[in-house]
Amino acid sequence: MLSMELEIGVQKAVPEQLKKKPDQTALGFGQYFTDHMFIMRWTREQGWHDAKIQPYQNFSMDPAAMVFHYGQAIFEGLKAYRGKDDDILLFRPESNFKRMNQSATRMCMPRVPVDRMLKALKALVYLDRDWIPTAEGATLYLRPTMIASEPALGLRPSDEYLFFVLASPVGAYYPEGFNPVKIYVEDTYVRAVPGGVGEAKTAGNYAASVKALTESQRKGYSQVLWLDALEHKYIEEVGTSNAFFVINNELVTPPLGGTILPGITRDSVLRLAKDWGMTINERMISIDEVLTGAEDGSLQEVFSTGTAAVISPLGELCYKGKTILVNEGKAGPVAQRLYDELQAIQFGERKDPHNWMVRVA
Repeated sequence: MLSMELEIGVQKAVPEQLKKKPDQTALGFGQYFTDHMFIMRWTREQGWHDAKIQPYQNFSMDPAAMVFHYGQAIFEGLKAYRGKDDDILLFRPESNFKRMNQSATRMCMPRVPVDRMLKALKALVYLDRDWIPTAEGATLYLRPTMIASEPALGLRPSDEYLFFVLASPVGAYYPEGFNPVKIYVEDTYVRAVPGGVGEAKTAGNYAASVKALTESQRKGYSQVLWLDALEHKYIEEVGTSNAFFVINNELVTPPLGGTILPGITRDSVLRLAKDWGMTINERMISIDEVLTGAEDGSLQEVFSTGTAAVISPLGELCYKGKTILVNEGKAGPVAQRLYDELQAIQFGERKDPHNWMVRVA
């Protein structure tokens, strides 16, 4: 049920529940959480109900809650920005909720009412607006999440769900910031298979990637470059981000085909590149082509895109023990321009030609 009559209550934290705000110069990523959260519940009989903003607090969950046993869990990630004149802005929030509904459909979970969720999100951000950092490049990260909450054993879709939104002030996702990161090309483990849930933002995808990530980090790399599951040949994603390549002045990225998350930053990058008149090619690209391009100079840049890091240049790849240096290990002009343009739009410093920004206050 996508009830348009969903009422949203507000319970403000009392003074003793308010938290001390962290040092904005040492936020890290996902370490601190604001004073409030949004929560609502779904049952087959009532649809979505009990929607409210409340003080940040622990849940009480039955040990038999189906999320613990069968993994029905999806989430999104977006940000609130403090712009010029103290404006508070959201970047393409409706796109996040629409994508969440696509994930929900794939995972046999109820869809959320996008318009009401946008209203709730704006209310939560406004209530906790003092948590939005003023430090350069820092933002308020928002995490809408849905989990199966019915206490029952037996594989089937749950009849009860819990939806909530957390807010966390964050700095750069990678310690390197915008500086190029080192990436390990994973040729043993895989992220997603055709017909699977690779295009859904579901928790299990991330759990399955942890082993490869930790092993790559032990070797001194920041993230994993995933190859396809069938041939271990074609590039798919970089960790939790979409992959881009500049080859002979052409912007190349793997196509969406069910195994790759349809990134909102990915889509934004493609639109900006089209505005600039760049040649864009969504096609399969093999790791062998990347190796050859690095050797003959046709590979000019590699970077990843995602909400957390925005644009992250990749300066070095390791594949089967061989190190591949990209653009002499420096950020390239395309990645730099995209990063500067997106950040300027998101912080309200530049014209927003696609009407991506939603004003909170």
